[in-house]
Amino acid sequence: MVQTPPRVLTVAGSDSGGGAGIQADLKTMLAHGVHGMSVIAAVTAQNSLGVQGYWELPAEAVRAQFRSVVDDIGVQAIKTGMLASPNLVAVVAELLGEVRVPVVVDPVASSKHGDTLLANDALETLRTRLLPVSTLVTPNLYEVELLTGHKVRERADMRGAAEAMLGFGPDWVLVKGGHLEGEAADLLFDGTDERWFTSPRYDNRHTHGTGCTLASAIASRLALGDTVPDAVAAAKEYVTGAIRAGFPLGEGIGPVDHAWRWRDGF
Repeated sequence: MVQTPPRVLTVAGSDSGGGAGIQADLKTMLAHGVHGMSVIAAVTAQNSLGVQGYWELPAEAVRAQFRSVVDDIGVQAIKTGMLASPNLVAVVAELLGEVRVPVVVDPVASSKHGDTLLANDALETLRTRLLPVSTLVTPNLYEVELLTGHKVRERADMRGAAEAMLGFGPDWVLVKGGHLEGEAADLLFDGTDERWFTSPRYDNRHTHGTGCTLASAIASRLALGDTVPDAVAAAKEYVTGAIRAGFPLGEGIGPVDHAWRWRDGF
């Protein structure tokens, strides 16, 4: 008898270039052997050079997609990405409050090229509505500073950043230190258990989609039954390989390679 794989839902924006957003999420989920599903919250016009524009979907469209999937198919884990506006953040937080599965929040604030993807007036809604219903939040250092005012200049500052993020109510926070010099070190913290995950830094500029990919990999591992620390460890190993194998695409920054494990065997 054919077994149904674990189901993981992404609530995020669409990346027309295929390197980040919904597209990266679904590729990552496939690579982890889970069934990926999507709620599209925004559509971007995006390529290797940047984001040329984005358009939010109406709240009722987001709500309808979520209810359609969750009520019929069910879900074992959820990942959120680009939500853009206070209204979308609030609607998604309300929907997430109705389910009892792990929720991984990637608080997407800008693209790899620096294009803004989160309105300033959405920050407070994210802090007060979305983070309290999350199992794990995965901010980079720019997002930490936006949300907490805590500037991380070196690895020693990351513990304070994690504590500040936990103040908003998530169960765990993973502060990503990839923008610091030296090895790529991320800190996972729940207020008591502090764990560091490190990896080599590869000289590869093609890193579009790293945040989406990491969060989706964690959600996939949680759906497969991992604990949060084990899920982060497995996801870190996966995204490190994807960064190493990132390839040129177009005239700008190419994507990480979500299929690197398959290609290694080709």
